[in-house]
Amino acid sequence: MSVRKGERLHRAFGTVFFLSMLTVSALAVYLAIFVPPIFVGAAPPSASISVAILTIYLAATAWMTVRRKDSSVGLFEKGAFLVAFGVAAALLVFGLRAASIPTARLGAYVPYFIFASFAAFAAGLDLKMILRGGISGAQRIARHLWRMCFALFFAAAFFFLGQQQVLPKFIRGSPILVALALAPLVLMIFWLFRVRFSKRFRSGAM
Repeated sequence: MSVRKGERLHRAFGTVFFLSMLTVSALAVYLAIFVPPIFVGAAPPSASISVAILTIYLAATAWMTVRRKDSSVGLFEKGAFLVAFGVAAALLVFGLRAASIPTARLGAYVPYFIFASFAAFAAGLDLKMILRGGISGAQRIARHLWRMCFALFFAAAFFFLGQQQVLPKFIRGSPILVALALAPLVLMIFWLFRVRFSKRFRSGAM
C-alpha cells in the first residue's frame, strides 16, 4: 500500500504478503483443530477454521487476479468459487446451530451470519466473473485490491481486537487497537477511489 502500484517493489512486497497470509491462516486452522482455547470467550474452532479458510481464499484469489491474463478464467477461479460457497454454507449452518441454543446471546451467533454473508457475496462476484469469462482494467485491479485488504483486515482485527490478552495491559482496550484493526479498510477505500478515478488504473496498468 505504500509503494507505487505495479512496480517491481510492489510485486515483491505483494508476494511476501501473500505467503505470509497463507502461513498465518494455515497456522490458525492448525491451532483451532489441535490446540484448545486457553481463555474464556475465545472463538470456537468452527469459527476460527472457517474464517481462516476464507482469509486464504481472499489472499489466493487476489494474488491470482493479477497473475491471470485479462478477460480469462480457469479451473482456479471455478474452484475458488466452490470454496467461498462452501464456507458461506458452513458458516450459515454453524450460525443456525448457535442461534438454536436457548441461552445463546447475539454475540455468539451473529458473527457467523455476518461472515457467511460476506463469503456468499464474494462467491457471487466469482460466479459473475466466471460467467462473463473474466474481467479486465480497473475491475481487475479493484478485485485484487479489496480482496487483499479484507484478508489483511481479518488478520488485523482478529489480532488487535480478538487477542488483546497477549498484549501489554496498558494498551488493552485502547482506541489505538481499533484504529490498527480498521486501518486496512480505510486504506482500501482510499485506493478504490484512486482506481476508480485514475486513468492509469482504468487502462489496466498494474
